[in-house]
Amino acid sequence: MQHSRPNVTPRPFGSRFPPAAGAAVMATGIVSVGFRLTGHDVLSGILLVLAVALWVLLAADFTLRLMHDRSRWRHEAISPPALTAVAATCVLGTRFSLLGRQWLASALLVIAALAWPGLLVAVVRHWKRRMPGAVFLACVATQGLAVLGATLSAAVGVRWLGYAAVVVFWFGLVMYVAAFARFDRRQVLTGAGDHWVAGGALAISALAAAKLVLAGRAGDLWNSDVTGVLRDMCGVLLTLDVAWYVVLAVAEVLEPRFTYDVRRWSTVFPMGMTAVATLTVATAVETPWLKAPGQVLLWIAATVWLVVATGAVRSLGPPSLRSRAPR
Repeated sequence: MQHSRPNVTPRPFGSRFPPAAGAAVMATGIVSVGFRLTGHDVLSGILLVLAVALWVLLAADFTLRLMHDRSRWRHEAISPPALTAVAATCVLGTRFSLLGRQWLASALLVIAALAWPGLLVAVVRHWKRRMPGAVFLACVATQGLAVLGATLSAAVGVRWLGYAAVVVFWFGLVMYVAAFARFDRRQVLTGAGDHWVAGGALAISALAAAKLVLAGRAGDLWNSDVTGVLRDMCGVLLTLDVAWYVVLAVAEVLEPRFTYDVRRWSTVFPMGMTAVATLTVATAVETPWLKAPGQVLLWIAATVWLVVATGAVRSLGPPSLRSRAPR
């Protein structure tokens, strides 16, 4: 009964999702990208449909909050998870580009690019000390634009998109350093799931570097010096990402956190992004041996996706089936 749960406020349909739910689109979309890269088109297509459905649902939820609960909308727009809207849109755009739907990928790039500066400024202005892993979404959203811009530059031959993407890429690295300075390192052992974004931000940065190498190759954008720097950044960023991956995985063993939390989608996304970054770097820097570990990492990410998705479904069911409702 309502009086037995004083902390729960009834909400109208469509306004029950926190901003962190956008990570579910990011996670589902990036695993779909990974399956596409490895030739598992049926699995990739199923996940793409799920990701699009989630994106539409969350977009409707965003609109309802804007129309009917403006104060809550303002409050959530300044929190780091708000940037999942930009990152999720970029992930979907990248997936549609791989599908050959360049017009749709371009439309999603425009939506993300329009939303990014306002959200980024609002979020960064409200950064505090000792923040959770969601602080790295400032880097993830920025690099998402670089990835999609470079992908479209290579696909449709628009050179200025590649030039813009490389500028955004370097700015994304600046955002990573700034976010790291605010990150509460204790979250590695105590975080509810979004602490994994500390590694995921490096993974998407490595993917952006690889996409820029490929875009340069397709459109003859860079001279040998720029290409060499971008190739080196692929290796450096991927190595740092894998190091984070190992640290975070060990921390999960030392301090298990089995209850479902919506922020666990921010664990799946870095895992999937590390797999996709590994596979793409293998192509960009011509190191085929990386493809095998990339495929292993992809199946690990897919398994964790299934576990988290099961937890999400259970959290929506009767109280007897719930572990912990997402906040």
